[in-house]
Parts: sequence; C-alpha cells; structure tokens
Amino acid sequence: MSELSMTRSLHSTLGDEQWLESKPAAIEAIDSHAHVFVRGLPLAPHRRHAPDYDATLDAYAEHLRTNGVSHAVLVQPSFLGTDNSFFLDVLQHYPQRFRGVAVIDPSISDAELYRLAALGVVGMRLNLIGLALPDLREARWRALFERVNALGWHVEIHRDAVDLPMLIAPLLEQACTIVIDHFGRPDPAFGADDPGFRYLLTTAQCGRVWVKLSAAYRSVEGETGTSLGQTLTSALLDSFGAARLVWGSDWPHTQHQSLMDYGASREALDRWIPDASLRTIVLRDSARALFRFE
Repeated sequence: MSELSMTRSLHSTLGDEQWLESKPAAIEAIDSHAHVFVRGLPLAPHRRHAPDYDATLDAYAEHLRTNGVSHAVLVQPSFLGTDNSFFLDVLQHYPQRFRGVAVIDPSISDAELYRLAALGVVGMRLNLIGLALPDLREARWRALFERVNALGWHVEIHRDAVDLPMLIAPLLEQACTIVIDHFGRPDPAFGADDPGFRYLLTTAQCGRVWVKLSAAYRSVEGETGTSLGQTLTSALLDSFGAARLVWGSDWPHTQHQSLMDYGASREALDRWIPDASLRTIVLRDSARALFRFE
C-alpha cells in the first residue's frame, strides 16, 4: 500500500475526529495495549496469521469514548513486522492522545530511532510467540538496548512464561526497563503457580519490571480468561503493587474476537481490581508514568 493510500485508509474512517482532536482536560484512563490496521498493508514475510478485517482508528476511538478511556498506547502488530508506518501516522496526527510501541530490528539506524521517538514511540516490542528464542546477550542486541535505554524506552516482551527467565535476566543485566505482555502468559494448568510466572513475581523487587493486565484469554484456549486473570492479578498486586501494573484492552482481540469485545475487556478489570483507588492507579497513574504522558 502506498503512503497516500495508507493515509486515505486512515482518515477516511475518522467519524469521531472532533473527539480525537480535542485536547483532553485531564488523563482519565489509559489503554496500554491496542492495535490499528487495515487490510492491504504490507505484511511481514514470516507471520503466524493475517486478519481478514479492518481495525480502524474510527472504531477504536469510539470504544475509547464510550468506555471513558481518554488516552491509549498503540502496539505494532506482529504481522506487520518492522513497518510501523500505519500506527505512526496515528501518533503524528494525535500526539496528545496516543503513544506507541514499535517493532524494530537491531540494525535500525540512530536517525530512525530518533524519528520514532519524536513521533511518540516510547518502547520496542519483542513478540517472540512461535519464534526461536534469541540470545539477548549477543553484541547486536546489547548495542540496540544501549541505544533504546538512552532514549528512555522500555523493552516489551511477549512470550510464554516458561521462557521469561531467559529473557528478563539479560535485559536486567543491561539496565533495561521491561514490560511483560499479557500477564506473562502462564500455563493455565498451573495458573499463578506456573514456575515462569513465579519467577516473574520475584523480579518485582528490582523496580524495573512492569506487567500488563491484558488478554488473559491468550493463555486459556476457548475461554475469556477472566477467572485466570483475577487469580494472576491478585498475585501481581501482592508482589508489584498497583504502581507497576497497567491495563490493556488488546483490541481488536485478534484471533479471539469471537470471545471478547472492548466493553468486556474493560469490565474484567473491575472484577480483577474491585478497589476503585487501586484500579485508578493501574488505569491512569502507572500507565501515565510508564508511557510518558504529560
């Protein structure tokens, strides 16, 4: 898709443009994990799937507005690879509402990193589901993390819990700020007793690891995961406290859209954290600090 066509695909859907462009008086709540895309974008050569539907900014903005969520973090979907152009266009047009997490290659130039940062990217994502586990102590990764740290970015990890020790340890050695996707994806047969999840809990004391309360359904085949999410949230609150937990809708719930919708995802957080004051920290304050919303 050409840059002109991409821009038209983005802006032809903006039925709620006035709401997006209005300057929020205050940050009310932050969705820390969502994706936008349309069919026809260039796809990564190696991908697990490719959605046959559009997840437009217009549709997403309507979900934000009707659920009282004022700001959001857009995460590059894995099937688009390192071509972050589509979500970057959103960040460029609505810099107050959105931040971004990009997928990048270790060979990325300094100039491109600075450009991403200037547009509102605050982190890089390693979506390692279905891939060989990389050696993050290799020189090329160490050099990348040094540059990422200099920008104040975090490194987001999406991988099943069993492999988290092999990923978190080298990142901590390199003084990275780490964000763990989707509760850390423990084996549902073990839940909070999953060894990888138990390891994740021990990292709380270092103060540089954050966890996203999002998409518990990705750990439970054919279920919403709400009950599992409640169990995991309780353990995470005990170890991390609310200040290093954030909530994400995971909209449009790719490969799970028949199980979950935005409203149900937001309502699940009320069940996971019934205490309104703690929930406000997760929904607003912790995400505002992590994703550098002013």
